[in-house]
Amino acid sequence: MGDRTLARGPEMDGFAAEWADPTDYILGITRHIWEDRNIGSLNHDYTSDVIVRSPDGIVCGNRAVIAATIATLAEFPDRTLLGEDVIWCPDPDGGFLSSHRILSTATHRYDGALGQATGKRLRYRVIADCAARSGQIHDEWLIRDQAAIVRQMGWEPKFYAADRIAREGGPDVCARPLTPAEDVVGRYRGAGNDHPIAVGYGEVLTRIVNADFAVIRNSHSRAVQLELPGGVTDHGCEPLDEFWLGLRGAFPSAAFQIHHRIGRDDPAMPPRAAIRWSLMGKHDGWGMFGAPSGANVHVMGITHVEFGPTGVRRVFFLLDTIAVWKQILLHTG
Repeated sequence: MGDRTLARGPEMDGFAAEWADPTDYILGITRHIWEDRNIGSLNHDYTSDVIVRSPDGIVCGNRAVIAATIATLAEFPDRTLLGEDVIWCPDPDGGFLSSHRILSTATHRYDGALGQATGKRLRYRVIADCAARSGQIHDEWLIRDQAAIVRQMGWEPKFYAADRIAREGGPDVCARPLTPAEDVVGRYRGAGNDHPIAVGYGEVLTRIVNADFAVIRNSHSRAVQLELPGGVTDHGCEPLDEFWLGLRGAFPSAAFQIHHRIGRDDPAMPPRAAIRWSLMGKHDGWGMFGAPSGANVHVMGITHVEFGPTGVRRVFFLLDTIAVWKQILLHTG
């Protein structure tokens, strides 16, 4: 244990000696909280004023996080959270920012926020960006693939979004999806690192949204594995091209912004990057969200990429299409 402590970097100052590094910490507390049922540990693993942002909205304070965790487990009591990767960088102000990709499995056994119990066995991804310092998480950005969940329950995302608005009391009182106007400024002010892998893929994303779709074939392996919103797994550059044409086609005038980027090289791992980004603007084009509605829409996205000898070999795109549909439906009525 002493050797592990001595080997730790300064980003682990203030963390319990049992955690060797940010990867060990993030994977460990996730299992400890969710699967080992130590939910009360959120009282000290998260600060009392933690800010958790998701496309659904904002949760403030560890008491609210505990309540949300209990509600999820009440609906999905056998949920597992399989940590696929943790891509992290130090925070110059102390601690670190981690981008944690999870493959979750669960059975929809009981009624809850997602509606009447279906008994369906589900599999879906989540990516959580967590800022931690002195043994506590104080800021979080989280995206859950809600479309993958509802499709496995037998819904189409648009109709599920409409049903959710109705179940929440209608357009005038339902919960509003997150937009920059409702965001809350937290402690973490970093933007990641300048690792060339992250900088390079950030430039690829920027070129794609600026209609340079040819860069997809120039930067990705022909056999690239794609994990796309809605629980879609595909391969090759053509479906990635179609995904971006559909997304950018729906919001052709929207502003694209990269908020955070991390690149890493670790032993026994491919070079990889995590990038958190957004599209903000009007739904003024045809694409994956149907006929133009004129709605002002905020799309929050996180992308993880892994590189091989011929370019990107695996890419994970997460955005919550339910939250996007909700914004469109609230505009159109």
